[in-house]
Amino acid sequence: MKRLLAALLALVLPLSACDDSEPRDDSGPVAAWPHYGSDEGGMKYSPLTQITTDNVADLELAWDYRHGDFSDGSGEYGRTSFQATPIVVDGLLYFCTAFNRVIALDPETGEERWSFDPKLEAKLGSGPYPLTCRGVAYWAAARPGSGSACHTRIFTGTRDAELIALDAQTGLPCRDFGRNGRVALREGIGEAPSWEYYPTSPPLVIRDVVVVGALVADNVRVDAPSGVVRAFDVRTGKLRWAWDPVPPDWNPKPGPGGRIYQSGTPNVWSILSADSERGLVFVPTGNASPDVYGGERNGLDYYSSSTVALDASSGEVAWHFQTVHHDVWDYDVPSQPALFQIPGVGGGAPALAQATKMGHIFLLQRETGAPLYRVEERPVPGGGVEGETLSPTQPFPTHPPGLHPTSLTKDDAWGFTFIDRRDCEKKLAGWRSEGLFTPPSLQGSVQYPGSAGGPNWGGVSIDPVRGVLFVNQMRAALVSTLIPREQYDRLDSTSVVYPDELYPMHGAPYGVKRGPVLSNFGAPCNSPPWGTLTAVDLKSGEVLWEVTLGTTRDLAPFPLWLGLGAPNLGGSIVTAGGVVFVAATTDKFLRGFDARTGEEIWKQRLPYTGNSTPMTYRLTKSSKQYVVIAAGGHGWSEPGDALMAFALPD
Repeated sequence: MKRLLAALLALVLPLSACDDSEPRDDSGPVAAWPHYGSDEGGMKYSPLTQITTDNVADLELAWDYRHGDFSDGSGEYGRTSFQATPIVVDGLLYFCTAFNRVIALDPETGEERWSFDPKLEAKLGSGPYPLTCRGVAYWAAARPGSGSACHTRIFTGTRDAELIALDAQTGLPCRDFGRNGRVALREGIGEAPSWEYYPTSPPLVIRDVVVVGALVADNVRVDAPSGVVRAFDVRTGKLRWAWDPVPPDWNPKPGPGGRIYQSGTPNVWSILSADSERGLVFVPTGNASPDVYGGERNGLDYYSSSTVALDASSGEVAWHFQTVHHDVWDYDVPSQPALFQIPGVGGGAPALAQATKMGHIFLLQRETGAPLYRVEERPVPGGGVEGETLSPTQPFPTHPPGLHPTSLTKDDAWGFTFIDRRDCEKKLAGWRSEGLFTPPSLQGSVQYPGSAGGPNWGGVSIDPVRGVLFVNQMRAALVSTLIPREQYDRLDSTSVVYPDELYPMHGAPYGVKRGPVLSNFGAPCNSPPWGTLTAVDLKSGEVLWEVTLGTTRDLAPFPLWLGLGAPNLGGSIVTAGGVVFVAATTDKFLRGFDARTGEEIWKQRLPYTGNSTPMTYRLTKSSKQYVVIAAGGHGWSEPGDALMAFALPD
């Protein structure tokens, strides 16, 4: 009987496909992607089921949009990295480019609806980092007037350190917001070159405020720009509150250049989360300045490397949890706190998962910041340089335990042959290497994982139905060497160098040189895999599976395309169809993995590396589910401008 029904369906379905009055596929739910992380809490989960583990192999390119805003850094513009995750809401797809243009597309065809150019004034060719914009935010009035201007708005931050509000339907500036649609974010920051302070991650809208932090360049000076987080009225742009991340008993003093916020405080460069019901904003903080020497901080790292919950109406601290004490490793919290509430996890309490660069996942109670499971303060290596005072212990989660190896000594050296392995052994023997939290030193200290992770800003994705967390990590060590001031000042260097990482740390008794731990063949001295994707059962804390992510393709010549994993920056998403989508790697692929087994079940070649987080949506019962990825390179790969959408064939 089953075979007979299958034969009849095979005859009927091709005929029905020719009838335009019939829906393409009315099975399963529809869903947009209205926030950077799908929901305001950043789970990066979609309930869509049109694409499944059974049919994902049939995905094909549906449309491809090229915006043209990219540069290799050889001209007047700096090198770009297209890291945006679009949002889809109210029938349009919105994203930003590295030059801070905001573009709206038809989500099903990729056809441009409007484009806004902020006409940047900053000298884009200066600064240590690739130019980037990771996303935009959306707001809708509770009672929108029919056809009235700016009753729905798109918010974006720019390289000029401006917060801009645009009409979501037309792309025109909202004239009632700030000054002609713009709010200057440099007010109260003090004197700083344009490349030292500006937002790169999307603003956050909660209730009637839009909240924004900013990147502050690492290891440049002790008195770096403030890491203040501010909230502005979504309609007027008026400042509603400012959280200056100083210790509770600190009294900031005004400074030169109109500075009203304390210099040198931890900044918030990554992605924020919100709990509108509870009126809380969750911010992941960076380091007090400079990042790898803390002798001049004088307590300003009170909120460093922490997850902080702020009251959305006042900016007051509700709680904070510190993931690294007195951080001198640049282990700032890099990723969006992911909010969840799952029966059987922490007693079903409202919670969040915070990924850190060390491969630690801290599970916290969302209302109090208390760990859901035991966190242990463990002794760590001491013996810092003169002037430094290290923390004798650091917090380690136990549920789940650490997800990244932490030891790399000469005995762990790896190589393709005895020649490069011996080279790694010799190098590692000359550096200090005592495991995780080995402090920077004059002789050079091995840091494993390196300051890029482990996990980075791609963070985690969570399937709330199965209670499983997914995280991609890179496995690459670096060596951090402090250089006494007089010696550093004699070097032929006047600026920060990226990605070779030579930093002045002006005002400190040291500069710093950091670089990857590589063999004379140019490969990592730590054993593969060099990139991983891991699934964790949140109820038990156990690793369900871990697979290699990426290959040496696009880094090594053919035929040396080996499945050894690859460095990766970007994040994953997971769908109810059972597929985990992730790009992120140095090879040019978007991949799909079976969420239950970790098996790679689909991959698609991209024109550039996809150092971003994908997203997915299906807008009507008669439309397709699309998976969209920004492919535009990073500082380590060719820059580009491709926004690509994949869907099942008709």
